[in-house]
Amino acid sequence: MREVYLDNQSTTQIEERVYQEMLPYLQENYGNAQSMHSIGAKAKDALEKARGQVAELIGAKENEIYFTSCGSEANNLAVKGVAEAYKEKGKHIIVSGIEHFSVLYSARRLGQEGFAITYLPVDKYGLVSPEEVKNSIRDETILVSIQQANPEIGTIQPIEEIAHLLQKINAERRAKSQEPIYFHTDAVCTAGIIPVEVNKLGVDLLTLAGSQFYGPKGAAALYIKKGVRIIPQIDGGIQEGGRRAGTENIPAIVGFGKAAEIAQNEMGENYQKMFHLRDRLISELPKKIEYLYLNGHPEKRLPNNINFSVEFIEGEGMLLFLDEKGIYVSSGSACTSRALKMSHVLSAIELDPAIAQGSVLFTLSKYNTDEDIDYVLQEFPAIVERLRAVSPLYNYFKKTGKRKVAGPGTDYEHEHEE
Repeated sequence: MREVYLDNQSTTQIEERVYQEMLPYLQENYGNAQSMHSIGAKAKDALEKARGQVAELIGAKENEIYFTSCGSEANNLAVKGVAEAYKEKGKHIIVSGIEHFSVLYSARRLGQEGFAITYLPVDKYGLVSPEEVKNSIRDETILVSIQQANPEIGTIQPIEEIAHLLQKINAERRAKSQEPIYFHTDAVCTAGIIPVEVNKLGVDLLTLAGSQFYGPKGAAALYIKKGVRIIPQIDGGIQEGGRRAGTENIPAIVGFGKAAEIAQNEMGENYQKMFHLRDRLISELPKKIEYLYLNGHPEKRLPNNINFSVEFIEGEGMLLFLDEKGIYVSSGSACTSRALKMSHVLSAIELDPAIAQGSVLFTLSKYNTDEDIDYVLQEFPAIVERLRAVSPLYNYFKKTGKRKVAGPGTDYEHEHEE
């Protein structure tokens, strides 16, 4: 049986060159980077080399990169750290309603501690309006956090446009000796996949993770622009300039750095390959399956993201049958895929709940091939047909031409329009 891994949003296969780079730091150069002896010095050199490689990927300075264990930790550090550092200047934070839970839950925690949180709506494609950002700003606003792209529906946000309007507002604030508004973006699903340059984007903080571009799990980073204050969320050591205590995971960080170097050198080639495969699936699958809906923006989307909703069946059944065929996908964010409920992202774009329950997410990597797409196009339509054959909703629709969902507070039906 063929195996096709299309769950690269949750994690990617480690690159062989990355793996080989990590090996010496597991057994030979195993020292602690904070130790003063020669073995520790080798670890320290490797740590700083990786810092430079990650900085190069996003156009930052080496001393603006702070390593963390994962993207969630980096997001927590960004949102909570900035909020706590500037709370005397203001206690209002703006985030979008479709952020990763590490941002949303950080904001919620701050809300419980007396901060005012504005959750911005998105349009049907998942786009945040820069005008909505502007209209939400108050005198006490200290932080805006908008992800660069959504990992579930692939929509890429107008980060540069939002940054530009914030720069104008901050110029006025500085003229009045007011604290500027800081801008954070979660770039976990973009860095290493599409060009990401912090100065071009105009952000003050940016999160990225190596496991998204063929590096190891357990290594991520937060870019913090020079001059931005932040309160550490892990206390107890001098590591990472005192901003993130804890013994550095040198093998993983070395792998992260190597993955960043490879990603920068090969991004154009990888982008074109995934873009081609993505568009094949987007254009060809609807020809084989009726009542199939693409979620997210049709053009302003990641090159490796395809999110479809298949009407009349549930996503869990599709995932199980696809797994039997060796096709590995997810139903949404890796942090929500086990929750048997409509995702907050699909809710935010106001997708019909009856359709949203049949969502399936395909995310590509540089290792996928046209033969993989051929296999999906061969097997997936048969799975949908099999599930619809036993679907009461589909059978009702075929008989009446109407859609119906039964349940407390959810009864509705409307005429089907061809």
